[in-house]
Amino acid sequence: MQIISIISRLAVSFWVGGAALFTFVLTPIIFRVNDRDTAGKIVGTLFPGYFKWGLACGAVALVSVLIARGKNSIPILLILVLMLSLTAFQAFSIEPRAAAIKKEIPSFVTTPKDHPLRREFSRLHGISAVCNLTVIAGGIVLMVLLNLACLNPKE
Repeated sequence: MQIISIISRLAVSFWVGGAALFTFVLTPIIFRVNDRDTAGKIVGTLFPGYFKWGLACGAVALVSVLIARGKNSIPILLILVLMLSLTAFQAFSIEPRAAAIKKEIPSFVTTPKDHPLRREFSRLHGISAVCNLTVIAGGIVLMVLLNLACLNPKE
């Protein structure tokens, strides 16, 4: 069972670490060194892989926690399901809608901020950002719980 515990913690670490790196390091750099339209295309190209990574890591973590069923497994499972649900919502609902809208906007630089498509894109971007930050925060809590479960295995 030790290996299952390690796998679950690695999966969550890779998921949350990847999300934090993408959100707080890579995306700001991409937008700083490119114009807004180019940066948006780059980040938009990366999003499908970003969400697949989260879903894959989340699935591995979920399966490993189900197999291990340790002391804190109910709260851990609830957080994992929430994180996976938010990631799936982003991957299969928000991102495709935002990408479709982005294709209709000739340029974010020249299109006014009050344009209906820009407003809808901003709304979707806001929802996605809240989901993403919630996944990262959930992952931090999850790592604490997984480490506590590892220190205090089933009795």
